[in-house]
Amino acid sequence: MKIVIIGGTGHIGTFLVPRLIEAGHEVTIVSRRQSDPYQAHKGWQKVNFVALDRTALEKTGEFGQAIAELASDVVIDLISFHIDSTRQLAEALKGRIKLFMHCGTIWVHGYNVLVPTKESDPRQPIDEYGVQKNAIEHYLLHEVDQFQLPSTVLHPGHIVGPGWTPITPVGNVDQEIYVKLASGQEVLIPNQGLETLHHVHADDVALGFCLALEHKEQAVGESFHLLSERALTWRGYAEFLAEWYGQSANLRFVSFDEFKQTTTPEHAKLSWEHLIHSSNGSIEKARQVLGYHPRYTSLEAIQESLIRLKEQG
Repeated sequence: MKIVIIGGTGHIGTFLVPRLIEAGHEVTIVSRRQSDPYQAHKGWQKVNFVALDRTALEKTGEFGQAIAELASDVVIDLISFHIDSTRQLAEALKGRIKLFMHCGTIWVHGYNVLVPTKESDPRQPIDEYGVQKNAIEHYLLHEVDQFQLPSTVLHPGHIVGPGWTPITPVGNVDQEIYVKLASGQEVLIPNQGLETLHHVHADDVALGFCLALEHKEQAVGESFHLLSERALTWRGYAEFLAEWYGQSANLRFVSFDEFKQTTTPEHAKLSWEHLIHSSNGSIEKARQVLGYHPRYTSLEAIQESLIRLKEQG
């Protein structure tokens, strides 16, 4: 099939594009080419690139039509973060493609009531990111006629893999945390460290997209979590990593107010966002409907990322 991917050179695209090429699909990536894939693969030589400035074209109302004119069977949108952006694209694609796939986020759930959270559980999104992604899902699956625009929404957790920093055991991307755990230094963790993070390897996310394409009839009109098997508590995450580094975890639990005084405002903000979300999702629906079985546990995905970071100095 002819597949167009909007934003295909980032975390997910690095693994998704080679999978699609190996499966025999014709892949076109719409991108401003501001970044390269995180890993080399011979499949990239078969990819068609189309340079479009989404922001500029959306302002003039031309982006959706530009994608429609690429005459694909499937469109995968990895970088839409606002309902108006998705609506413009969807309106232009109605009646013209076989499947539209949108990349959502586990943060559509906001505050958890029951865990692990299921796709069908009531939504209480907290921040604008979650609110907009939730609105996009509702629009695609409940407002759009599925015969005109067959749609599937896939919700990854905290994506990790070679090439970028995993969300740390304190909910931010401060690499110094890993240095401290590796050297036995004290690490401050907010509260009692019992909030959760739910990582997923980027290749397992790519696997989920491929399975949704393979099981199109079952996937249309549905949303799915793409996560590792199990979430990690912040405390358990730190203890596991310290042991991996050959150390005993030297942890001290403090109030969030005390914690935020020890880091930058940017890191503190990110930690707070992960703390209040405390993501912990179920993959049972994806397992049953799509046959989704992630290759990596949370820790295995994180460890692979950290090994690459160490190699890069």
